[in-house]
Amino acid sequence: MTPLRVCIDARLGAGQFGGVEQVVIGLAAALSRLDDGEEQYLFLTHPGQDEWIRGYLHGPCRLLHSRRNYLNRRSRAVVRGLAERLPKVGVRFAVRPSDGTVERAGVDVIHFPFQDAFTTDVQSIYQPHDLQHLHLPELFSGWERARREAIYRTHCDRAALVVAMTSWGRRDFVESYGLPAEKVTVVPGGSILSEYPAPTEADLARLRSRLSLPEAFLLYPAQTWPHKNHERLLEALARIRDDSGTAIPLVCPGKQTRHYRQIRELVSTLGLAETTSFPGFVSSLELRGLYELGTALVFPSRFEGWGLPVCEAFDAGLPVASSTATGLPDVVGDAGLLFDPDDVPEMARQLQRLWSDPGLQADLRERGRKRAAQFSFDHTARLFRAHYRQIGGRAPSEEDRILLGSPPPA
Repeated sequence: MTPLRVCIDARLGAGQFGGVEQVVIGLAAALSRLDDGEEQYLFLTHPGQDEWIRGYLHGPCRLLHSRRNYLNRRSRAVVRGLAERLPKVGVRFAVRPSDGTVERAGVDVIHFPFQDAFTTDVQSIYQPHDLQHLHLPELFSGWERARREAIYRTHCDRAALVVAMTSWGRRDFVESYGLPAEKVTVVPGGSILSEYPAPTEADLARLRSRLSLPEAFLLYPAQTWPHKNHERLLEALARIRDDSGTAIPLVCPGKQTRHYRQIRELVSTLGLAETTSFPGFVSSLELRGLYELGTALVFPSRFEGWGLPVCEAFDAGLPVASSTATGLPDVVGDAGLLFDPDDVPEMARQLQRLWSDPGLQADLRERGRKRAAQFSFDHTARLFRAHYRQIGGRAPSEEDRILLGSPPPA
């Protein structure tokens, strides 16, 4: 029997897709280290847009370039996006067909690790991460909601398997889309900090100087999308300052979206400009450095399919204070403080506790390290491999059977 050929869709631009990009990197690095199977893993990218993933591909993993380059695809996407808005065409035009690349490559199974997949007769795994547009519809236009529904429902129906990263997410897909329970499974992620370059003392000194970092600060790595809830976090920090006189520095790396302007206006209104930093997108070396230099991680998001920074903080030894939204309590377990993301006074209380209590910080660091041991991309890759084999009609190994029968850690 020929080796199973698995394609992982990696048609992303570096720094554009936040946690999704990191999940793909973690999977690529872990699959590259699997030397006990005969599978071949092809990572589908646009020509000229593979620099962000190429260095993580070794062993059974290699690149597969699509027929169209990135600029060509973007120009076609703009034309299609305009066409989708025409009444006689509608958002159904948003569901894209394959360009034939994976079929010509003889792929047996294709894994779509983000929402915008394409239709193909190749057996597929669809990993749309979350249904935020159903739970927070006010953050989307009517056209955006309709477009997401067309894409998500089409690929959920066509896929052999739909993947969520937490048990909460799995229940949400089953209940919201009426999918058969056996069609939706959980494959958790982990931290990828160890895949990033380790900063030297000189690197850390340069980073501290470049970003004018204080000796102690809260870290919140996230793109500035509305659901990331930067506004309520800023209000909580202003409340702490006004009530106790404690000004807690905050550093928020991540791509700055169109919503960033509103956040900056609030920073100015609340008088937090001197203690709040939004450095924008940072390199993988700098991100790892921020985890090493930070005092604690705060994660106030209102909606998450996973919550990768929480796992990274556990791995880095940072104490965590997290939102209770969606599946985050399942990820955090007993290893962090929790707060309602819409309750500013409660958020302020938990952050002040964390900031002012060294004993609590030490306890949460230890709990976080133990929790981190339950999440790894090696486990993620092996579990996905078991699913690839099952969908591709290959005999499962004893490890596969154990992995497929084990309850998820979150």
